[in-house]
Amino acid sequence: MAIEHDYFGLLETGPDGSIFWSENVEFADQIVTVDLTAPDQDDVSSAALDIAAAMISTLETIDMSARNAMVTELDDRASEVTEYILQQQDRLGDTIEEYLVDISGDVHVDVIRSLQLMSMTILADEHGGTDPFAVLEYALDPDATDDVLLVNLASDGHVQSVTSAE
Repeated sequence: MAIEHDYFGLLETGPDGSIFWSENVEFADQIVTVDLTAPDQDDVSSAALDIAAAMISTLETIDMSARNAMVTELDDRASEVTEYILQQQDRLGDTIEEYLVDISGDVHVDVIRSLQLMSMTILADEHGGTDPFAVLEYALDPDATDDVLLVNLASDGHVQSVTSAE
C-alpha cells in the first residue's frame, strides 16, 4: 500500500506497514535532513501530512521559535540548554569563538545563535498526541554528533521541551 500527498508524493510502505520519507532541504546556507516516519501508515492522517508539509515549508519560523525557547531556558541554571552550553565551553575552551557566528559578549546567546540545525524528524503518527510530532536536532560542532540539543515540537508547532541527546 501507499499514501499519496501533494507535498510528499507517493509514500510507499515497508513490509511492516511503516512509512519513511527523507529529503535534504536548503535552509540558511546549509542543508538540513528532513525525515518523516511512522511505524504504521494506518496511524497517519492527511491532516498530519499537511501539518508536516507546512512545518517544512516554514522551517525558518519553526527554527526561530525553537531558538527563542532555548534562550528562555537560560534563566534556569539547571536547564539542559544551560548544561549543554557549559559543556561546550568546557570542551572547546577558547576555541569556542571559532564556532560562533556573532560575538555579542553574551556567550550563552551567541552559542544558541550559532547552533546549526542538523535535522528535523517528523513523527507523523503523533499528530494531536502528547508525544513530540517533530524533533529538531541542533549542534554547535556538526562533527560532534553526540553533542546535540533536541527541540521537541507538538503538532501545533509549539515547543514542548528542549533536551540534550545524552
